Amino acid sequence: MAEKRRTFCRVCHAACPLEVEVEGSTRVVRVAADRSDPLFGGYTCVKGRQLADQHHHPDRLRSHLRRTGDAFVPVSSTEALDEITSRVARIIEEHGPRAVASYTGTGAFQNSTAMPVTTAWHAAIDSPSLYTSVTIDQPAHRAAGLRMGTWEAGWDNFTDADVSLAVGYNPLVSSYAPAGGLQGTNPFVKLREAQQRGMKLIVVDPRRSELAAAADLWLQVMPGEDPALLAAMARHIIDEGLHDREFCDRWVAGIDSLAEAVDPFTLEMAAGRARVAAGDIAAAAELFATGPRGSAGTGTGPNMAPHSMLTEHLALALNVLCGRVRRAGEFLESGSFLTRGDTRVARVIAPSDPTPGAPHRMAELSGMPGEMLTNRLADEILTPGEGRVRALVVSGGNPVVAFPDQRRTEEALATLDLLVVVDPRMTPTAEMADWVIAPRLELERADVPHIMDGRIPGAYTNYTPPVIETDDDLLAEWEVFAGIAARMGVPVELAGGAIPFDDGAVADHVDDDTILDLAYARSRMAMEEIRRNRGVLHDDRRVAVVEADDSDTARFQIAPADVVDELADVATHHGASSVLAGHDAGDFPLRLVSRRMKHVVNSLGTELPGLARLGTTNPAYMHPDDLEALRIADGELACVESPFGQVVAVASAADDVKHGVVSMSHSWGGALGGDGRGSPSTVTEEAVRDGGMPTNRLVSLDEGFDPITGMAVQSAIPVRVSRWDDG
Repeated sequence: MAEKRRTFCRVCHAACPLEVEVEGSTRVVRVAADRSDPLFGGYTCVKGRQLADQHHHPDRLRSHLRRTGDAFVPVSSTEALDEITSRVARIIEEHGPRAVASYTGTGAFQNSTAMPVTTAWHAAIDSPSLYTSVTIDQPAHRAAGLRMGTWEAGWDNFTDADVSLAVGYNPLVSSYAPAGGLQGTNPFVKLREAQQRGMKLIVVDPRRSELAAAADLWLQVMPGEDPALLAAMARHIIDEGLHDREFCDRWVAGIDSLAEAVDPFTLEMAAGRARVAAGDIAAAAELFATGPRGSAGTGTGPNMAPHSMLTEHLALALNVLCGRVRRAGEFLESGSFLTRGDTRVARVIAPSDPTPGAPHRMAELSGMPGEMLTNRLADEILTPGEGRVRALVVSGGNPVVAFPDQRRTEEALATLDLLVVVDPRMTPTAEMADWVIAPRLELERADVPHIMDGRIPGAYTNYTPPVIETDDDLLAEWEVFAGIAARMGVPVELAGGAIPFDDGAVADHVDDDTILDLAYARSRMAMEEIRRNRGVLHDDRRVAVVEADDSDTARFQIAPADVVDELADVATHHGASSVLAGHDAGDFPLRLVSRRMKHVVNSLGTELPGLARLGTTNPAYMHPDDLEALRIADGELACVESPFGQVVAVASAADDVKHGVVSMSHSWGGALGGDGRGSPSTVTEEAVRDGGMPTNRLVSLDEGFDPITGMAVQSAIPVRVSRWDDG
């Protein structure tokens, strides 16, 4: 008889509670929503309900693999870690610790033990070369906040907002929103409830996404022109005196400089650039400014487009101008139980260097706090000289299809002295590896919802022990890094102390819970108490906001010099001009934007039967009128070309897409060659219709990248489209 066990999903960010039926101790027979949860109310997405197939898929790796010539042979975890450690130690001895890097992708980011141990491992070997998926798509979120300054108590809560401004994100599909936005905890119901109590939703998006379809005001912006639109909103708010003068007088510096910088962005000018009505821009500005509560935020769309840091800055500037911060006497929306302190002060944390990390060896770039810029990893591998990356451990990611500029990424991975990939399947990246480490999956490990701990709209705790067991010789991500460190004899120090080692290996008694205790030892709620409170709301344990005192003199810098300079550039040039340097804009009249699909998480999903039925290709969605003008029929294959590359995709008529826009997803398909999908010159129709192609082939690392975050332009890409000729 099957036994029901409670857990929560770790496929995407939302951490939806699940009820899992297990036969014996090793097999999942059914996954459903946990309808008893007081916050999620029985909500889960389609991806999380496929966990049984993911865990028991016949192609799942059940042993570790070592490359031998052109083939892979199974090896034990002990043998794999012994040999990997030997190679890592030799590379450090010969080339220094910076030569050893790791990349943590979305798959491992959802694991609450993976990042703390990976980060501590880098500290142990003294290597700054830590890379994550954060700097593939949204580095501006953190960098722009550091540059402008942040409010310690955070932006207004969504749960009592009067207005919400969503720029280029769609939590109804991605289950993720910036702070103060609609989070993925039963988002359809939460949005409906918010609008029923009177909240107004403004959405800026070139596509009528699920969120845009629910908006009270939808601005169908032309991709790449978000800065012009937001600058016009800021100007209108200042000109009409709609900003919070009292808040700005106390906490904001540079209002006059910002007003001067946005002066060229009249409603009419921005309307022409963004291809929306001037009246709608004014209405959006007035609706947001009169709130009186609620915040603005951006997502992957504008964060992957040209001028990503400026767009993020302007969205934050709207919050600052309108004083959309939590005030003394209020409470944080989330419990933040894995962080420290029961209070937050209503004050500005002073502006600082947005990229204070180790310097990169190119483009005068530096890393983010605690990590390097992933968009520069390929160049760090390929560029000769001291500090060149020669070894890479990829944990829960698929760089071949996720990193910008696939050709350069493949070239870089092929030149490494050592490539280790931790993944349960043979991805295009794993096919290039020297070792492939088979990991335990989420139902086989203990966890806490660490990513959503500070975002969930409620003072909520959850925890899960392993739901099923495995007899296979598998390793969790933390066991890989801790195992290498133990063999090297370097301590891995977490918040609560070092991971116990014994005779060159992780001590036998150390398990996931040991790591959780060590990693979150300084939490405001002890892990022991969190384990007892699975799926519980603690209204009496909310984080309180307290008043600042006279010594708190830091102010938001709303108009730093580089923002003023970039606004002047944007006022003169269209959004994609930096990408088109040396190219005729008329040759690439369309703009390709990145989109989320509900049945995949980046490159994960279509191998599972329950998700494959929802689509196994990456269509090029375009407005029917655009397809007709190009003489491409719905369902035909089309060639999408940028100045830097091309892909072939199934043309799909979609009247929710703006004229002049192509909408495709980010991480699909395979390598440029070797897996049957090949480059566009050798592609087959079958491969396009059953696998699709990644848009990173259209991306350049050299043109238009952000001068602060190194962010490559991966959305609002200038393209042209034609019918594909397979001859």
